[in-house]
Amino acid sequence: MDRKKILYISGSIGLGHVSKDLAIAQELRSLDGEVDITWIAAHPATVVLAERGETLHPLCESYASYSAFAESTSVGAKLNLVDYVFRSRKGWIRNVKLIQAAIKSGQFDLVVGNETYEIVIGLVFRLIRIDIPFVIIYDFLGLEAASSRIGVKLGRYILNFVWSLDRTFLKHTNRMALFIGEPEDIPDNRFGFSLPNRRAHAQRYYHFVGYIIRFDPGDYRDQGRVRSELGYGEEPLVVCSIGGTSIGKALLELCNQAYPLIKKQVPVLSMVFVTGPRLPRDSVAVHPDIEVLGFVPDLFKHYAACDLAVVQCGLSSTCELTALRRPFIFFPIEGHSEQEKVAATLGRYGAGVKRYLSGTTPKSLAELVVSNLGKEVSHKPIRSHGAKQAAQLIQQML
Repeated sequence: MDRKKILYISGSIGLGHVSKDLAIAQELRSLDGEVDITWIAAHPATVVLAERGETLHPLCESYASYSAFAESTSVGAKLNLVDYVFRSRKGWIRNVKLIQAAIKSGQFDLVVGNETYEIVIGLVFRLIRIDIPFVIIYDFLGLEAASSRIGVKLGRYILNFVWSLDRTFLKHTNRMALFIGEPEDIPDNRFGFSLPNRRAHAQRYYHFVGYIIRFDPGDYRDQGRVRSELGYGEEPLVVCSIGGTSIGKALLELCNQAYPLIKKQVPVLSMVFVTGPRLPRDSVAVHPDIEVLGFVPDLFKHYAACDLAVVQCGLSSTCELTALRRPFIFFPIEGHSEQEKVAATLGRYGAGVKRYLSGTTPKSLAELVVSNLGKEVSHKPIRSHGAKQAAQLIQQML
């Protein structure tokens, strides 16, 4: 029996998508040991893939980094997602050509793309040809105009119009769209004037797989054991993490300013900063008593050990904290409509405490940390077997 070859393209910003992609890949391999996966991604996702011993396509070196585009578009801790999309369009064109070259040269049996919107645009406008089965993965649907500027509103309408046209290629039997989440995660409104309803569109053309957690939460219920394995003591522990981009630098700076105020009320507190792979550890002003980590491959273990986390509103981190039943404070990147969707999902589950950086002072953050430190959570359990369901659907396409 011939081994099946999959070209897996892990796109979008930060590290959350590649962590979910690795979980899906693990489930694919457990379903069929005769599967070879070759990856296309950009920094910082390539760091994670290399650390896991995955096979990277040589063209990764030329694949445009969406994290870099996001960082160059952001203003402090704010990111207008529509502006980001238009700024990154040259990278999309380059990536479409690169992906086409990889498909032609690799003799693959299947292409999987996680938020590879360049392929969506390429297929809609027939800029790329994919004769083998193709699976696209989404975790939100449609952009919001987080600005009153006419250009932003018009840009949002154009982008949503193009997005709604993914139905033109999804009607074919060798195409499939997966959605990480549930129908309630998608706004029950139109893409725009005279355009289809977003939720109805997804329910017609997409497969909902639930959320993806890359570990079994039951393995980390013994907080003391996890803390001991990671070298933490018994004192209260706060983990502050910003994900896979440098956009969250201001959040870490705010945590640093709040730290002395927290220590006045919790003298034995330990605080850990996780700067991630794209923010140099020495670029953040840090109190001498705060421990600073850079890239942490299995950050969820530190979440399992903590008594409170302060994070940006990435889907992966917040879902992991929800599944681990840890209290956390989350800060959506302002103007980032995808993170607002995540915040709405967390609201449905009753998980976490939402705040915005622009409205939070060191004093108010300190008060939040103290009041939520070690707090017992009561949110609903999250449906977290999405990787297995996604893998089963992808295997059908082989």
